[in-house]
Amino acid sequence: MLALTRGDPSGIGPELALKAWLALHEEPAAPAFFIIADAEHLGALAARFAMPVPIAICDPSEAASIFPKALPVVAISEKVQGRLSQPDVADASGTLRSIETAAALVQAGQATGLVTNPIAKEVLQRAGFAHQGHTEFLGKLAQRLFGNHLPDETVRPVMLLWSPELAVVPATIHVPLAQVPKLVTFELLVETGRIVAQDYARRFAHAAPRLAFTGLNPHAGESGRMGREEIDIIAPAIAELRRQGIDARGPFPADTLFHAAARARYDVAIAMYHDQALIPIKTLAFETAVNVTLGLPFVRTSPDHGTAFDIAAEGKADPSSLIAALRLAARLAQTEAAQSRAA
Repeated sequence: MLALTRGDPSGIGPELALKAWLALHEEPAAPAFFIIADAEHLGALAARFAMPVPIAICDPSEAASIFPKALPVVAISEKVQGRLSQPDVADASGTLRSIETAAALVQAGQATGLVTNPIAKEVLQRAGFAHQGHTEFLGKLAQRLFGNHLPDETVRPVMLLWSPELAVVPATIHVPLAQVPKLVTFELLVETGRIVAQDYARRFAHAAPRLAFTGLNPHAGESGRMGREEIDIIAPAIAELRRQGIDARGPFPADTLFHAAARARYDVAIAMYHDQALIPIKTLAFETAVNVTLGLPFVRTSPDHGTAFDIAAEGKADPSSLIAALRLAARLAQTEAAQSRAA
């Protein structure tokens, strides 16, 4: 059973949850889930958009039996204050409570994985949220909840965007472009490559994933003519990963790495910065791409889009990416459990 967070309640997340339940609850092998949210808000939303979704407040242990008949809701005490398309900073505590509760339920074995609906970082930051985004916050939560059971002392989450067409990792994420050259270090790339190789093998059942690294500069630097990062940092990091037995390749020019023939030669592309990775996958698979966090001691996925406040009051949000995130989370959790049993 998967735990789904509510996301920002003034965005499309709660609507997507209702639509995902409608799409999945009668499917025999559906990825069943419960949502951690304000049940009254969900019920009002279902009525507003004329969606026949019964709401059932329950304990996580009851959710699996309830799912075929109603949307299971693990209720939180925080009531929604904002209106659709009009986010309210007063909802920040409930949004964070939903995430914290979901992670704790996974840690307690009451959920097999975590799926997160979109949050609005600027709303949370006005309430004192000190993290760059979901990924970094989940890393801190994992450290707090699982720290005594981890093989090393730190959790380092890595963002993977996955679709059947393409899988990409941005080595640096939500940082200004001007800071990227300083942040792309030998240590960062080696650690990122190691985590990707380890978790892709473990969760996607891919024994030896092929990692393709982009360059930082146009044409991968043209042998130093347009920058030395490829020579001084990226190539040595790739060589170190290969020394560790990881199939790492590159650095390749980013502008020729994402066409169909190139994609057939690797399993995951590791890009140097956010847009270098996300533009190609959102072009190829905007409705179906899924955000997967590697490096955590539990499965976490999310839709590859934001809160969409501009359409949240219209009832026309497409649930495809959330449904894909639920399906992938269930698949990854099953794969990891099977590999643990085999070990």
